[in-house]
Amino acid sequence: MASLSLRLPMAGGALETYTLRGDTPVQPARGVAFDRIAYSAAHVVADPRAAVDPWLQCALDWDATIAYRQRLWSLGLGVAEAMDTAQRGMGLDWPTSLELIARSLDAARDVPGALVASGCGTDHLAPDAARSVDDVIRAYEEQMAAIEKLGGKLIVMASRALARVAQGPADYERVYDRILSQARQPVILHWLGDMFDPALAGYWGSRDTQAAMDTALGVIAAHPDKVDGIKISLLDKDQEIAMRRRLPAGVRMYTGDDFNYAELIAGDAFGSDPVHGKSDALLGIFDAIAPAASAALGELAHGNLERFHAILGPTVPLSRHIFAAPTRFYKTGVVFMAWLNGHQSHFTMVGGQQSARSLPHFAELFRLADAANLLEQPELALRRMRTLLALHGVE
Repeated sequence: MASLSLRLPMAGGALETYTLRGDTPVQPARGVAFDRIAYSAAHVVADPRAAVDPWLQCALDWDATIAYRQRLWSLGLGVAEAMDTAQRGMGLDWPTSLELIARSLDAARDVPGALVASGCGTDHLAPDAARSVDDVIRAYEEQMAAIEKLGGKLIVMASRALARVAQGPADYERVYDRILSQARQPVILHWLGDMFDPALAGYWGSRDTQAAMDTALGVIAAHPDKVDGIKISLLDKDQEIAMRRRLPAGVRMYTGDDFNYAELIAGDAFGSDPVHGKSDALLGIFDAIAPAASAALGELAHGNLERFHAILGPTVPLSRHIFAAPTRFYKTGVVFMAWLNGHQSHFTMVGGQQSARSLPHFAELFRLADAANLLEQPELALRRMRTLLALHGVE
């Protein structure tokens, strides 16, 4: 298999010969009804031909961006639109986010059963421009009105501006009470940990996770009919399970744990409420492992727990690598996977974020993707990896 070999850098800089396994990637069965709700937070495809300043302006390849969402829907996955995986707050501005949401919702109308939930935040309000909680409320309301006008379901994203101006839990309670009381349909709340965004440290009014959780649960308990579920991204499975067990009846836990998603989705069958003994999913890693995620969820729906873990388990080391600290740069690995697998023609990102990871990081990602049976076109992936190596001076 010499044709499937190349020289890859190790962590210390030395080169080693690596040979692809060449295994056929898993092919999910079509038309399987999952017994979990599964959203993939989807990346965006930059337009490398646009004459813009990449660090300052955002230009998307709309055809490729929407085509990727159509792929996710074809695999039975929902799309969590304009979230942090789409570089929200790291290059994707609010006007472009709103256009993305509109285009995604329009495309979904042609796909029976397609799920879309869209990120509603305050990112058009610079954190240092926020002077009060009222400023934050107005910012949320502006995005909320724009998305709901399009018929969109809301994911209420954590707000950097709120984290900056809030004086304690009462300010969070005031903001979320206002937003939830106005929502046209049940929303998904999003608690994003500071490992994903340092500006969100102390969210819910406390740096103590237990105290913050109490505040979030109080907000949900005050509006259970307006909350479909909550996605927490703390990379701590025990905290997620503890919160899942305390949610009001019928309110879902959407795992955002890109380190432990397999066991959290499988669940522990705790309690009498059918949604509290397992987690549903709203994950950035599902973008990168979509076929495996679909196949595994299909097996789970048929009661094949062993097969579920056999498919999804090998993807976890890859996910932990992609989401390694600094975790906020995980989007680079997600887009790299889309390029390797032929779902976009280039490895260029909004904000120039393709430069956020090192060559040894990409080399290890390549190895782990192969080990997880996720390289859909091995010869293409090999050619593209060689191109990246050459650009970094490794011939």
